[in-house]
Amino acid sequence: MRTVLAPEMGGCRVLGQVWGGWRRGPGVRAARTASSFGTEARHQQQRRGSSKRSGPLDDQPFSGLLRPENVSREELVDVLRAAVVDQKGPLVTLNKPQGLPVTGKPGELTLLSVLPELSQSLGLGERELQVVRASEKETSGLVLLSSCPQTASRLQKFFTHSQRARRPTVTYCAVTDGIPATSEGKIQAALKLEHIDGVNLVVPVKSPSRKDILEGVKRTLSYFRVVAMGSGCALVQLQPLTAFPSQLQAHMALQLCPLLGDHMYSARVATVLGQRFLLPAESTRPQRQVLDEALLRRLHLTPSQAAQLPLHLHLHCLYLPGARPRDPPIKLLAPLPSYFSRTLHCLGLHYQ
Repeated sequence: MRTVLAPEMGGCRVLGQVWGGWRRGPGVRAARTASSFGTEARHQQQRRGSSKRSGPLDDQPFSGLLRPENVSREELVDVLRAAVVDQKGPLVTLNKPQGLPVTGKPGELTLLSVLPELSQSLGLGERELQVVRASEKETSGLVLLSSCPQTASRLQKFFTHSQRARRPTVTYCAVTDGIPATSEGKIQAALKLEHIDGVNLVVPVKSPSRKDILEGVKRTLSYFRVVAMGSGCALVQLQPLTAFPSQLQAHMALQLCPLLGDHMYSARVATVLGQRFLLPAESTRPQRQVLDEALLRRLHLTPSQAAQLPLHLHLHCLYLPGARPRDPPIKLLAPLPSYFSRTLHCLGLHYQ
């Protein structure tokens, strides 16, 4: 695979209209593929054994989690350097741990706050990394960084253009508590952010008016596909076609299938006599997700452990532009976190 780069500009080599190459690293796979959702699902295979367990299932159910408040800047830089799955020219891809925020308040330990040290650690000298694409704090998975401003700008334009054209550029893996009513489909909802009891929450809006849109309500769209199901749960691929905070969590709650480990929006789904229904979003406050006893047994978790269950949402796949305008995108894949793989093992879920 040959890299196609434009002439040097501003002290760094920048991408042309397309990105033409990616070197395979130990933790990421690159393959040419059309961004067709069904094609991707049919050809992916679960990488068994990518996350090894060090002991009995219930000894360390959430091993490998990062708590930024418990690590120093130096330790975080070491963690992120170990999380780098590939480095090619000005681009660096890493597999972000769940719980690490990309941005935050001044003085907080975030991905952005340690990029200068990470750049030095990776031997980039004065070429400081900047974020091109990243997932939210509670989401694990791929982060794309660039040490060249022009390269970052061109890729961001690619992502923006793809979004406007309704072409997916990312695929998430998720585990849901509950099984969607259909095996695949799209979720459309108007969403808004509301500050409720000191917390920013995403709230759905029915039949938004033009005034609502002007005041911040956004029409959102996601595709979903059920890859495997069992024990009342499902392994789902999600492709957001719009960008809104906590969009995928809110969308799956609207499907009555909240994400496993969603301690923000799962309380909106209630069950009476085995039937699920939605509670009013405006009056339902976040609380720790409650799982039934049968699911707890399958996961080998106590109720107190389940209250600490991390969000099972992983940015698994990222598309970059192909070598030539008509080439299909290049697909980068990051392995699942160990706790995610453990959950799949417990539930007997895998790619078919």
